[in-house]
Amino acid sequence: MNKEKDNAYGLVYDGALEKNEEGKVNIHQVNYSLHGLKIAANVYTPAGYEETKKYPAIVVAHPNGGVKEQVAGLFAQRLAELGYITMAFDAAYQGQSEGMPRNTDRPQNRVEDIHGALDYIVRCPGVDRTRVGALGICGGGGYTLRAAQTDKRIKAVATLSAFNTGIVRKNGFLDTQINTIPERLEEAYKARELELSGTEVRYTPNMLDTLTPAQAEELPFDLYREGYEYYGDLCKHTGSSFSYTVSSNIDLFAFDARIGMEMINQPLLMMAGKLADTLYMTEGCYEKATGTKNKELFLIDKAHHIQTYYVPEYVDQEVNKLKEFFGANL
Repeated sequence: MNKEKDNAYGLVYDGALEKNEEGKVNIHQVNYSLHGLKIAANVYTPAGYEETKKYPAIVVAHPNGGVKEQVAGLFAQRLAELGYITMAFDAAYQGQSEGMPRNTDRPQNRVEDIHGALDYIVRCPGVDRTRVGALGICGGGGYTLRAAQTDKRIKAVATLSAFNTGIVRKNGFLDTQINTIPERLEEAYKARELELSGTEVRYTPNMLDTLTPAQAEELPFDLYREGYEYYGDLCKHTGSSFSYTVSSNIDLFAFDARIGMEMINQPLLMMAGKLADTLYMTEGCYEKATGTKNKELFLIDKAHHIQTYYVPEYVDQEVNKLKEFFGANL
């Protein structure tokens, strides 16, 4: 079964909308401009939505390598079922959004994507701009934390399995590449020069293309073993890719989601799997969030990182926690 082709909107998560029906949660495929690029997004409206009424709203930022049709769409839909207007969008240079070279993955772009999503949603009919929240998942979580530091239109900020992308790109996962930083920076600047000359765009390897399932099973980290299954099978999507431009590392190596966390004065909820090998990233950001007293670290028992995206019992726990958090703070 090809979930993407079998769904009218290309959605690949379980329980995805297949058609719009009056009186139920509906999905609206939209585009808007961000610094000259056309951004693709899905807006979800709650059951019984009327433009003349006022609703709280939430923007959802997808994981690294992900697209709006996967876990970001799942949570956007589930939150719309709770009465929110929600939006899942593709980062610029990724998915169905414009931008060249493809799969450029610079932190400043990803943060600006979130500001741009807020620009769009606060102008949507029915949105109460005084009650807007943000949810970031995986890499989208780290970037949402950075966006919330300055964008006070975000009245409440939540993350799921937050991933500190810059630290991992620079040091390697759990510091496994910390001794090769200078060499990899040299490669990044060589790639930059090739891009500027129009000669070549260099990309990092995509494990979905380079590994067999058997090889993926031998990977040392749950994140990558289960990521291979999720992105390569369970929620496979043509717009999704683990590969990004090598030149992106120039900016990624300088990014740390922990920096500036004290500027978040909004209510903060950070959720993660208790057994996730990425938990240290959520904990590192949470510890630095000294600017708000209204904060909570919510751990999902027995869950790994990728499992928080789709395992029904974990998703239900997370949605219930988001219902409580956004209900109290929006």
